[in-house]
Amino acid sequence: MSETPGVLGRWLRRLLPQPCPGCGVQLGQEVGLCAACRATLRPRVDSHSPLRARPQPHLVTLGEYRGVRRRAVRALKFAGARDLAGVLGGALATGVPTTWNVVAVVPVPLHPSRQRQRGFNQAALLGQAVAAHLGVPCVDALTRTRATGQQAKQHAAQRDHMHGAFQARPGALPPGAVLLLDDVLTTGATLVACQRALEDAGVLDVYAAVIAR
Repeated sequence: MSETPGVLGRWLRRLLPQPCPGCGVQLGQEVGLCAACRATLRPRVDSHSPLRARPQPHLVTLGEYRGVRRRAVRALKFAGARDLAGVLGGALATGVPTTWNVVAVVPVPLHPSRQRQRGFNQAALLGQAVAAHLGVPCVDALTRTRATGQQAKQHAAQRDHMHGAFQARPGALPPGAVLLLDDVLTTGATLVACQRALEDAGVLDVYAAVIAR
């Protein structure tokens, strides 16, 4: 009789213990992060970001891009630690206010060339985890029309090139508020461009969630 994926995963973790990406201790039977690092993932709702002209609760985040959050994001993106998506996405989902009435989660897309290079889109993995916890679909409603480079490496004067870098797929989303999902908010230019594309497609309420900022 063949082993189920969950049972196989537990056996592999027992035989091949992995260090916690957040602190380095052995994970044992735990998945993604150890209990101590998970306890640091406390979601909050922010009212200030480039996504809004005036203060208004609109952004869920787990905190600043440092410590456990920084190490976890880097492990997910660059070390292929995909188990982290469920842990981080689950923590984010608990911070999404029910009053937002989110009907779908929309991950920020990678350019196809970047996704081929990395093998996956970390925002999509996070989005699927958040959507599962919220009980709504994760919809690939955006396409990236051109490669733009990493925002953290851009000077302020160079960030206008994000304008028009994304397009929304017509009819991809159900009516209602959507939650835009990315791993990190740096300058905000990527999320602003995605928000504009969704609004141009008729989405009236766009909220956002990121692991860190």
